[in-house]
Amino acid sequence: MRTDFLGLFATLNSARVPYVVVGGLALLLHGVDRVTADVDLVTDLATGATRDLINALTAAGYRPVAPVDPALLADSTIRDQWRTERNMEVFSLWDTTNRGPTLDVLLSSPVPFADLQRDALTVTLDGVPVTVASVAHLIAMKQNTARPRDLEDVQRLRVLQSGAKK
Repeated sequence: MRTDFLGLFATLNSARVPYVVVGGLALLLHGVDRVTADVDLVTDLATGATRDLINALTAAGYRPVAPVDPALLADSTIRDQWRTERNMEVFSLWDTTNRGPTLDVLLSSPVPFADLQRDALTVTLDGVPVTVASVAHLIAMKQNTARPRDLEDVQRLRVLQSGAKK
Protein backbone atom coordinates (compact mmCIF):
# COMPACT_ATOMS: atom_id res chain seq x y z
CA MET A 1 0.00 0.00 0.00
CA ARG A 2 1.32 3.44 -0.93
CA THR A 3 1.67 6.17 1.68
CA ASP A 4 -0.99 8.86 1.24
CA PHE A 5 1.00 12.08 1.48
CA LEU A 6 -1.65 14.06 -0.38
CA GLY A 7 -4.36 13.04 2.10
CA LEU A 8 -2.32 14.64 4.87
CA PHE A 9 -2.04 17.92 2.97
CA ALA A 10 -5.71 17.85 2.00
CA THR A 11 -6.54 17.49 5.71
CA LEU A 12 -4.32 20.43 6.66
CA ASN A 13 -5.66 22.58 3.82
CA SER A 14 -9.29 21.79 4.69
CA ALA A 15 -8.65 22.88 8.27
CA ARG A 16 -6.87 26.02 6.99
CA VAL A 17 -3.80 25.22 9.03
CA PRO A 18 -0.88 27.41 7.97
CA TYR A 19 2.16 25.21 7.36
CA VAL A 20 5.35 25.02 5.38
CA VAL A 21 6.94 21.71 4.40
CA VAL A 22 10.66 21.45 5.16
CA GLY A 23 13.06 18.50 5.24
CA GLY A 24 13.40 15.64 2.77
CA LEU A 25 9.98 16.00 1.18
CA ALA A 26 10.65 19.68 0.51
CA LEU A 27 13.84 18.70 -1.32
CA LEU A 28 11.89 16.20 -3.42
CA LEU A 29 9.28 18.82 -4.27
CA HIS A 30 12.08 21.11 -5.45
CA GLY A 31 13.40 18.33 -7.69
CA VAL A 32 16.27 17.05 -5.56
CA ASP A 33 16.36 13.25 -5.49
CA ARG A 34 16.05 12.43 -1.79
CA VAL A 35 14.52 9.43 -0.02
CA THR A 36 12.20 10.24 2.85
CA ALA A 37 9.42 8.46 4.67
CA ASP A 38 8.03 11.27 6.78
CA VAL A 39 6.85 14.84 6.48
CA ASP A 40 8.66 17.60 8.35
CA LEU A 41 6.74 20.81 8.71
CA VAL A 42 6.75 24.12 10.46
CA THR A 43 3.57 25.83 11.59
CA ASP A 44 2.93 29.02 13.51
CA LEU A 45 3.18 27.62 17.04
CA ALA A 46 2.54 31.09 18.52
CA THR A 47 -1.09 31.15 17.41
CA GLY A 48 -4.26 29.10 17.60
CA ALA A 49 -3.07 27.33 14.46
CA THR A 50 -1.44 24.73 16.71
CA ARG A 51 -4.83 23.74 18.14
CA ASP A 52 -6.30 23.68 14.64
CA LEU A 53 -3.44 21.44 13.51
CA ILE A 54 -3.94 18.98 16.36
CA ASN A 55 -7.74 18.96 15.98
CA ALA A 56 -7.50 18.27 12.23
CA LEU A 57 -4.88 15.56 12.65
CA THR A 58 -6.56 13.73 15.52
CA ALA A 59 -9.87 13.80 13.62
CA ALA A 60 -8.01 12.20 10.70
CA GLY A 61 -6.61 9.43 12.90
CA TYR A 62 -3.19 10.82 13.80
CA ARG A 63 -1.81 10.26 17.30
CA PRO A 64 1.43 11.36 18.98
CA VAL A 65 4.28 8.87 18.91
CA ALA A 66 5.09 9.84 22.52
CA PRO A 67 2.49 8.91 25.13
CA VAL A 68 1.27 12.48 25.68
CA ASP A 69 -1.91 14.44 25.14
CA PRO A 70 -1.56 15.98 21.66
CA ALA A 71 -3.17 19.21 22.93
CA LEU A 72 0.06 19.85 24.88
CA LEU A 73 1.72 20.87 21.62
CA ALA A 74 -0.21 24.15 21.87
CA ASP A 75 1.39 24.97 25.24
CA SER A 76 4.60 26.99 24.74
CA THR A 77 5.86 26.20 28.26
CA ILE A 78 5.49 22.46 27.62
CA ARG A 79 7.18 22.77 24.21
CA ASP A 80 10.12 24.59 25.82
CA GLN A 81 10.30 21.89 28.48
CA TRP A 82 10.34 19.16 25.82
CA ARG A 83 13.17 20.92 23.98
CA THR A 84 15.32 21.65 27.03
CA GLU A 85 14.65 18.64 29.25
CA ARG A 86 14.06 15.92 26.65
CA ASN A 87 16.10 17.33 23.75
CA MET A 88 13.07 17.02 21.49
CA GLU A 89 13.37 18.75 18.15
CA VAL A 90 10.07 17.55 16.70
CA PHE A 91 6.64 16.46 17.85
CA SER A 92 5.95 13.27 15.90
CA LEU A 93 2.51 11.98 15.00
CA TRP A 94 1.63 8.73 13.25
CA ASP A 95 -1.45 7.78 11.26
CA THR A 96 -3.37 5.04 13.06
CA THR A 97 -4.93 3.99 9.74
CA ASN A 98 -1.41 3.30 8.41
CA ARG A 99 -2.25 5.15 5.19
CA GLY A 100 -0.59 8.49 5.90
CA PRO A 101 3.03 9.36 6.56
CA THR A 102 4.53 10.08 9.94
CA LEU A 103 4.43 13.81 10.57
CA ASP A 104 7.18 15.68 12.42
CA VAL A 105 6.21 19.17 13.60
CA LEU A 106 9.32 21.20 14.35
CA LEU A 107 9.25 22.60 17.89
CA SER A 108 11.42 25.53 16.84
CA SER A 109 12.80 26.84 13.59
CA PRO A 110 15.91 28.90 12.86
CA VAL A 111 13.81 30.72 10.25
CA PRO A 112 10.72 32.46 11.66
CA PHE A 113 7.44 31.01 10.42
CA ALA A 114 6.33 34.34 8.91
CA ASP A 115 9.49 34.40 6.76
CA LEU A 116 9.08 30.75 5.74
CA GLN A 117 5.47 31.37 4.76
CA ARG A 118 6.23 34.62 2.91
CA ASP A 119 8.90 33.04 0.69
CA ALA A 120 7.34 29.60 0.31
CA LEU A 121 6.12 28.27 -2.98
CA THR A 122 2.99 26.28 -3.59
CA VAL A 123 3.26 23.02 -5.51
CA THR A 124 -0.01 21.49 -6.66
CA LEU A 125 -0.04 17.70 -6.81
CA ASP A 126 -3.17 15.98 -8.16
CA GLY A 127 -5.15 19.11 -7.31
CA VAL A 128 -3.81 19.37 -3.74
CA PRO A 129 -1.76 22.50 -2.98
CA VAL A 130 1.31 21.91 -0.82
CA THR A 131 3.24 24.83 0.71
CA VAL A 132 7.00 24.23 0.49
CA ALA A 133 9.91 26.19 1.96
CA SER A 134 12.08 28.15 -0.45
CA VAL A 135 15.47 26.75 -1.42
CA ALA A 136 17.20 29.60 0.45
CA HIS A 137 15.30 28.81 3.65
CA LEU A 138 15.94 25.08 3.32
CA ILE A 139 19.64 25.82 3.03
CA ALA A 140 19.54 28.03 6.14
CA MET A 141 17.65 25.41 8.13
CA LYS A 142 19.86 22.52 7.09
CA GLN A 143 23.07 24.47 7.74
CA ASN A 144 21.78 25.19 11.23
CA THR A 145 21.53 21.48 12.12
CA ALA A 146 25.03 20.70 10.78
CA ARG A 147 24.20 16.97 10.59
CA PRO A 148 26.19 15.21 7.83
CA ARG A 149 23.06 14.29 5.83
CA ASP A 150 21.79 17.88 6.05
CA LEU A 151 25.14 19.28 4.92
CA GLU A 152 24.98 16.95 1.90
CA ASP A 153 21.49 18.30 1.23
CA VAL A 154 22.86 21.86 1.41
CA GLN A 155 25.35 21.08 -1.34
CA ARG A 156 22.62 19.62 -3.54
CA LEU A 157 20.34 22.59 -2.86
CA ARG A 158 23.14 25.01 -3.78
CA VAL A 159 23.53 23.27 -7.13
CA LEU A 160 19.78 23.63 -7.64
CA GLN A 161 19.93 27.27 -6.57
CA SER A 162 22.82 28.11 -8.89
CA GLY A 163 21.02 26.44 -11.80
CA ALA A 164 17.91 28.55 -11.13
CA LYS A 165 19.94 31.77 -11.27
CA LYS A 166 21.22 31.09 -14.79
